[in-house]
Amino acid sequence: MIRAVGIAPLAGIALLAAAAPGHAVDPPADSGFEIDDAAAFKAAGFKLIGDGWQSCGETDDPSYVPGQIDQIADLDGDGAPEAVISESSSACYGATGSSYAIVSSDKAGKWRLIDSGVGIPIFLATRGAGNWPDLEVGGPGLCFPVLRWNGTAYAPNRFEYEGKPCKG
Repeated sequence: MIRAVGIAPLAGIALLAAAAPGHAVDPPADSGFEIDDAAAFKAAGFKLIGDGWQSCGETDDPSYVPGQIDQIADLDGDGAPEAVISESSSACYGATGSSYAIVSSDKAGKWRLIDSGVGIPIFLATRGAGNWPDLEVGGPGLCFPVLRWNGTAYAPNRFEYEGKPCKG
């Protein structure tokens, strides 16, 4: 399915941003990008099974929520969309209960995986190479890893809690 969408904020941003005022960045204004959902999910490693996109094999878990696109935005300012995809399952993702995948489209519409992991992605105001926002990976606990784009991958950069350095 190809659709034109605006931005849907990540479910975790409002909750975690409230704990760290001024730390998380609001999503960019409505993008209006048209995206091919299937291509974005496939780039993130999901498979369409029945009527849901899945990467977790534990779909019998009562907490399971199939893959969904939480946000579509031009995160790095290159004029092409990125999508944040999440899937939830305590059986697959433990106490955090959620995974994320960030995929990026070039202007021709070809999608590629930028980063994925267990946790709740929160985009920060600080930026790495290519104008990509730093990425705090939230979850249970009080000190979270912050990843920075180095030009080829998101790599560990520091640990923060409520915008202040901490020891991970």
